[in-house]
Amino acid sequence: MVIMESQEQAQPMLSVERPTLTPKALIHHKYGTTASYSIEEVQQHADSGCPGLVIPQQVKVLYRCHLNLPDLSVTSDTFTRKKDAEQSAAKIAIEKLGIQSTTSNPTPEESSKELVARISSLFNDEFLSSSHPLIGHFGVAFGANREHFGMIPIVAIIACDVKANNLCKVIDCKAESNPLLVSSLVLNAARVSSSLCTADDELWIWKQAPYSAKTIESVNSRDSGSSLGCVQIGATYIPCSIKENVEALTLDVSDEHYYLDVIAQKLNVKDSSRLLVSRTVGKASSEMKLYFPFREVAHSRDDSLGLFTNPKGNEHIDSMLNKRACYLSGQDIYGDAILANIGYSWKSSNLFYEDVSLSTYYRLLLAKVPDGHYKLSREAILAAELPTAYTGRSNWKGPTPKDLLCAFCRQHRLPEPLFSVLTIKKNTSLSDTQMKSDVSHNNLDNSGTFRCEVKILSRRMETMLEGSFADIHRKESDAIHCSALKVLLWFNKYFKQLDMPVERLSSLDHSDGISVNVETFCQEFAMCLSIFGFKQNDYLRICSSLGSFCKNDPNRKYKNGMVVLNTEGPESAVFPSPGSLICISYTVELVRIGDPVKYHLESKDEFEFEVGTGAVTYQIETCVSQLSVNQSAVFVMDMPSKDLILAVAGEAVKHLSEIPLYNCFLEYSLKILRVAQPLEERMEQALFSPSLSRQRVEFAIQQINESCACTLVDFGCGSGSLLDSLLAHSTTLEKIVGVDISQKSLARAAKILHQKLSLNSGAPTSIRHAVLYDGSITVFDSRLAGFDMGTCLEVIEHMEEGQAHIFGDVVLSSFSPKILVVSTPNYEYNSILQKSAMPTMEEKTAPCKFRNHDHKFEWTREQFECWATDLASRHNYRVEFGGVGGSADVEPGFASQIAVFRRSSSDLVENYAKMEDSPQPYELIWEWSHSCRSSF
Repeated sequence: MVIMESQEQAQPMLSVERPTLTPKALIHHKYGTTASYSIEEVQQHADSGCPGLVIPQQVKVLYRCHLNLPDLSVTSDTFTRKKDAEQSAAKIAIEKLGIQSTTSNPTPEESSKELVARISSLFNDEFLSSSHPLIGHFGVAFGANREHFGMIPIVAIIACDVKANNLCKVIDCKAESNPLLVSSLVLNAARVSSSLCTADDELWIWKQAPYSAKTIESVNSRDSGSSLGCVQIGATYIPCSIKENVEALTLDVSDEHYYLDVIAQKLNVKDSSRLLVSRTVGKASSEMKLYFPFREVAHSRDDSLGLFTNPKGNEHIDSMLNKRACYLSGQDIYGDAILANIGYSWKSSNLFYEDVSLSTYYRLLLAKVPDGHYKLSREAILAAELPTAYTGRSNWKGPTPKDLLCAFCRQHRLPEPLFSVLTIKKNTSLSDTQMKSDVSHNNLDNSGTFRCEVKILSRRMETMLEGSFADIHRKESDAIHCSALKVLLWFNKYFKQLDMPVERLSSLDHSDGISVNVETFCQEFAMCLSIFGFKQNDYLRICSSLGSFCKNDPNRKYKNGMVVLNTEGPESAVFPSPGSLICISYTVELVRIGDPVKYHLESKDEFEFEVGTGAVTYQIETCVSQLSVNQSAVFVMDMPSKDLILAVAGEAVKHLSEIPLYNCFLEYSLKILRVAQPLEERMEQALFSPSLSRQRVEFAIQQINESCACTLVDFGCGSGSLLDSLLAHSTTLEKIVGVDISQKSLARAAKILHQKLSLNSGAPTSIRHAVLYDGSITVFDSRLAGFDMGTCLEVIEHMEEGQAHIFGDVVLSSFSPKILVVSTPNYEYNSILQKSAMPTMEEKTAPCKFRNHDHKFEWTREQFECWATDLASRHNYRVEFGGVGGSADVEPGFASQIAVFRRSSSDLVENYAKMEDSPQPYELIWEWSHSCRSSF
């Protein structure tokens, strides 16, 4: 990763021009609710070509709009969409009335005048006949015993009127993040208005002239028809001090108690005129906002401007910032705050409300971390993890990486990420063919491959982070999603290490290809350290409970971050493997040592994920890798952060928020419901019977028996599928050895081989000795030298090409088996396989992709033969080529191409002489002998 030097001077904030107002918006701007639109359906019959003949199936519905204004009525032409008809009618009215189309970017001076007119209009009799959410507040004001009739707190206007808020942002861009400034601008507009009155030192506004009796009766009649009764509404109290806990509280609201006054009372202020309010938090359609006291900000009034200023200086203001509330809203929130989802809305005349529990608060907090939106969207907070690889839309679950990155930027009020796709034409050099294209278009150039660059901008429109990755993809969408995922993973790693020095950013995983403007980056995410950094340090003090838990039972072993308590159910023949799409059911409970009560946290009847992509917690994947379909298991693991627990706690959230978690751990119960084989195997099975994997085993068995091999080593044995298959056949083998770098796969292989060798006495095998090693096949271990047979079936394509060349040299020069059988996919056969797998419409036109997302390369026949021939010539081996699936004489050859290397006898003495002083780096995982028990 490259750390970009910070710029000497900050660039000015750039304004993004909004689109010009639509005809309907212009009409609304001038006439408001007095503009009435009515839609008329018009049935149009298609012409059959024969006079007088009407075909009922070809009747088409069109729409015509009638627009009624105080001075004019117009009718549009017919359109296929209602909204097009409405816009057409509005356009006709604009032309007839001579209304000039104004810019959607007025000057601050123009917006100040418009804000005065807007605030004044809210108190007109005409406005009070509308269905605006502010009418509910007027209903309370008309029935309240206040000093002046119809007094409205400014907080009500700011909470309800979007237009007034938008005008404040144009007048002063700082209003976007400063609710205090919004209140000041609204109060100033009210003071300028000749029809309104304001209090000297309180945030009240009321109309100077009396309302008509008809208006008062209309508002009161609507208000009386929406009796609230007495309700208790859940809210969340967020103290200003970050060292104090967030707490649940209850708002007792009734017809006699104005909900804003109730909130004010909870914040220990006089009444609703002393409240400030944030913009909407969470979904835009909700009424969830943060309320905080105006008195917390030391202020004085400048009569010349009517604005509130701070005579004590910025340091005092900063000390009153409620960092958690600021982080949630992206605005300046001062003092203690209450998060509540309550208010009047367009939906109905009744007071709308929903409970805001502690879980709601922590879920909002979770949504702001890079992997939080993925966890929430999958409804699996304690199970799902942001996958480390994008393997195509068919296996990806939840929002796409691009959507996740966009959501993360929106949560932090950043501009949308910029994606630039580079098209790389076939048969031309990269430098000659890079063409940047905007990802908003839908055209896919199928003649080439694609790379994608990502740019993240700050709120000041400065470049904060750039990602330029060398990965090449055969589909434009894959390039975009893979690049977005790399950036997300980098952010995710950073959020887990917020307290590390900035200069260490380059040491993060997933940092290759990412460059960061450190100064700009730290400015944007400074608040994150205050919120999450404090939590991280706090949770580091929580000791592991599993140590003492294991002491009570010597059979319990803490391994891989978990303790497996039990497994149940007979083994089936279906095990998950990398690339498999697996479906499980699971339940997570919180357990306290010494407490018989278990607290239910999360459960799902069905949860799908792709094995090997890191889409679930490490402990879940470790557990399921040892199980087969219909088997279940129970394991326990250490506690994650308390925030994560409270986000899923449900009804137990209040109790769990009050207890320490030092002696707690999580208990997972899961069961494998079904396993869909990896795409590679599904494609092969759709076209071949027996399957290619079965044909490869039969090819290897034929080589074993023809050569009378007694010893065999399987390089890259994985879960032991080849070794397991050998047990079901009569061969000349007496000793089999497997080596792999995956301990999970080796554990499964040991389990399968142990059962069959120890319990299946009737099997036809002649095996007397079996061993499994953990090690890299590119590193020599003398214990595996000089075997009769070596196999490496469908392994090398999972390495980088350079590693495949190293393996070839090491295996033939040092391991030196008499015979080596290597198989790998024939890339030229992929087009046939992928057609057989019923591709989607998108895939039908796309270039052939690799058979498995984990493949680093796939060779054509020519490439494979060049590799094998070169190896054989340099190490005194002869090589023969064959394959399974398809035919050598019919294009495009075998589906799996195979090279059989045969060693010259002259090499035997030289290679065995090397063995005495050679290292033995492999770790013994499992060993079985016919004369004794197996060992691990």
